[in-house]
Amino acid sequence: MQLPALQQQDNPIGIIMNLVFLAMFFVFVVWGQRIQLTISLRDVEYALSRLKIMRDEARRAAVENLKRIGKSDKDPTYYVDRYLEYVFIPPVTMDPAGVVWKYDHLIGVTEDRVKDEVKAIAPAANEAQQFNLQNLLEVAQVLNTYYRVIRHYYIFGKKTASYFMIIQIQMLLPQIMREAEALLGAVHAFTYGHPIGDGAGALVAARFMHGRETKEVAKDTVLGETDIEGRRVLVVKSKGPGGTVGRPGDAVSAIIKKRRGISTVLMVDAGLKLEGEKSGEIFEGIGAAIGGIGTEKFKIEEAATKKKVPLYGIIIKMSTQEAVTPITKEIAEGIELAVQRVKEVIKERTKIGDLVLLVGVGNTMGIGQ
Repeated sequence: MQLPALQQQDNPIGIIMNLVFLAMFFVFVVWGQRIQLTISLRDVEYALSRLKIMRDEARRAAVENLKRIGKSDKDPTYYVDRYLEYVFIPPVTMDPAGVVWKYDHLIGVTEDRVKDEVKAIAPAANEAQQFNLQNLLEVAQVLNTYYRVIRHYYIFGKKTASYFMIIQIQMLLPQIMREAEALLGAVHAFTYGHPIGDGAGALVAARFMHGRETKEVAKDTVLGETDIEGRRVLVVKSKGPGGTVGRPGDAVSAIIKKRRGISTVLMVDAGLKLEGEKSGEIFEGIGAAIGGIGTEKFKIEEAATKKKVPLYGIIIKMSTQEAVTPITKEIAEGIELAVQRVKEVIKERTKIGDLVLLVGVGNTMGIGQ
C-alpha cells in the first residue's frame, strides 16, 4: 500500500500542475508589477481615447453654434482652438491679505475678455445667446483640460514605467470620466438654452419674482420685491435667460449696505447629493449657500457679519450630471418643495413686517425674471 504523497508524486498531471504553479509564482514575483502596469496603462489609454472623443465633440459643437448663431464672415475655428488653451493664472497667496479681491478682479477680466471675443466672432447673437455660447466654450475648455492632464500623466507614466503614478491616475479616472460625461451631456442644453439643474435656485427666486418690476443691482444680477407671509422680501437672482451666474456677492453686499433693517438672508442653491440619496430632496443649513471659487461667498459672509444678519440656506440635491443637463422631473419636484420651504422658513424665522433678502443662486440659462 502506497502513501497518498507518493501517489501524488507518481502522478504526471500533479507534477505538471505543480510546475505550472511554480512558474506562475516566479512570473508574478519577477514581472508582476510590470504586468499590472501594462493592464493599468490600457485602462488609462481607453479613458484617454474617450476623453479625446468628448473634447472633439464639444469643440465641434462650439464651432457649429458660433457659425449658426453668430453669422460672422470669420471662421470661428481658430478662435475656439485658441480659447481651449486659455488658462487662469491665480494670484500669489504667500501674503493672503487681499487675495479675494485679486481673484475677483482676475475673474472679472476673464469674463469681460471672453464676452468681448464672443461678441466679435458672433455679432448676430443676442445677449442671452452670447452667454450660452460662453458656457459652451467653457465646457469645451474643461474637457480639453481633462484630456491634456490625463494624457500628460499617461505619457509620463509610460516613459518612466512608474506604476505608482499610473495607479494614482487610474484611481481618479471614475470620478473624472463621470464629470466629463456630465459636461458632454450639457452641450445639448447649452446649445438650445434649456434650463439646467444648476439653475434650481435661480428658478425658485424667479417664482417669487415673476410679474414684478426688476432692476439690475450688480453685473448681470437683478432685484425684485414681493410680499411673502406679510414680510417684505427682496428677491435677487442672476439676469436671465442667458446662461450666467451673475454677481450675487456684489448684489447682496450692496443691498445690505443700502437697505436698513434686513432681518434675514435666505439663500437657495443646487447642491451635489451623496450616493444613495434621492435627487430633488432638500436640506437646510446655516451660512452662505453658494459654490464657486469663493469670492462671492466671501462678500456675502462679510456683509452679513458686519450687520449681524443671520444667513440661512436651502439646498436642492442633485448629481453632477443633473446639475449641468436639462432639469428632470425629480429636480422640478424639488424646486416646488424648495418654494414651499422658503415660505415656511420666512414665516418661522421672521416676524410680520420684517424685511427679508432672498437670493436664488445658480445658472439662469433659459430662466427669465
